[in-house]
Amino acid sequence: MSSTLVHNITTLVTNDPDRETGPLGLIQNAALVVEDDKVAWVGPAADAPPTDTAHDAHGRAVIPGFVDSHSHLVFAGDRTAEFNARMSGQAYAAGGIRTTVAATRAASDEELGDNVARYLAEALRQGTTTLETKSGYGLTVQDEARALRIAAEHTDEVTYLGAHIVAPEYADDPAGYVALVTGEMLDACAPYARWVDVFCEKGAFDGDQARAILTAGQAKGLLARVHANQLTYGPGVQLAVELGAASADHCTHLTDADVDALANSATVATLLPGAEFSTRAQWPDARRLLDAGATVALSTDCNPGSSFTSSMPFCIALAVRDMKMTPDEAIWSATAGGAAALRRTDIGRLTPGARADLAFLDAPSHVHLAYRPGVPLVSEVWRAGRRV
Repeated sequence: MSSTLVHNITTLVTNDPDRETGPLGLIQNAALVVEDDKVAWVGPAADAPPTDTAHDAHGRAVIPGFVDSHSHLVFAGDRTAEFNARMSGQAYAAGGIRTTVAATRAASDEELGDNVARYLAEALRQGTTTLETKSGYGLTVQDEARALRIAAEHTDEVTYLGAHIVAPEYADDPAGYVALVTGEMLDACAPYARWVDVFCEKGAFDGDQARAILTAGQAKGLLARVHANQLTYGPGVQLAVELGAASADHCTHLTDADVDALANSATVATLLPGAEFSTRAQWPDARRLLDAGATVALSTDCNPGSSFTSSMPFCIALAVRDMKMTPDEAIWSATAGGAAALRRTDIGRLTPGARADLAFLDAPSHVHLAYRPGVPLVSEVWRAGRRV
């Protein structure tokens, strides 16, 4: 077992709740020790133990690698025209997904795999070391299983989203499609996935349909997460809490009862500001959720239609500027919050025993991610103890 001392860190974000420096567990003039793929020690540089090798952080801040807990990377095609129309005044609706479905069905396995690898690499360069991704652009048994198989070749956090929208072939028979999603399609897809998800929304699936889909997935051993309350008020959040889902994602339109339910449960409210930015929609009220005591995660929702960004730093800047989060809250939500949304304790923090996922910033503080929006501050990334 080899050990490396990372030293000369101006500010280290540990996300250690036991440190008396707020939720980020900040250490100034810090160092950390990496042994193989894990963090072995963190603390003031003056107290660092001897190690086999050393790595100079050159006065940069170091934060945990970002945990992006919501994306849609298995797709083909382009929706530039739709985005251009939206920016010209047309309203966003879930139906645009069908454009991507047609392109994805027509794409080869190689093309889809290359796309996933490309966007994962793009995210990694910006500090994202863990990334969840979904199916949902195939909507046939063969295409959904293919999407999940390809996704599983690139990440461990794979979600079955056959219930993205009703497949075009079932436009006049949504009940038939729900039966497919909970039956033959689920059987084919479950071996490749960790999670089951559903778009519980007007124009997609109602509460009863969503319940049937999620409970069928859970019966197959999949863990639940929910696209909830993005475009309208609806039953998604309450259903997520009732079924013990790890996260309710979007959470744009919430009643007081929804907020209370999230605050009094283990279900994480995952906010996706890239979607609101790209659709000119109402921002989620992060402040309301945080003040109520809910656990909040930030994610990119990287997808070709409503949030075509893989940049967690961009989403942090949006959350601070337009969702009334503090810089500390936004960083925590993009790291430890994302880990909570994936029910992971080995990532999203830099404490002994955690996976050594590090993002070095060309700045003295994590606050610069919001203070200097759009600037590529992530200058070095380590994943599982290895510089990538």
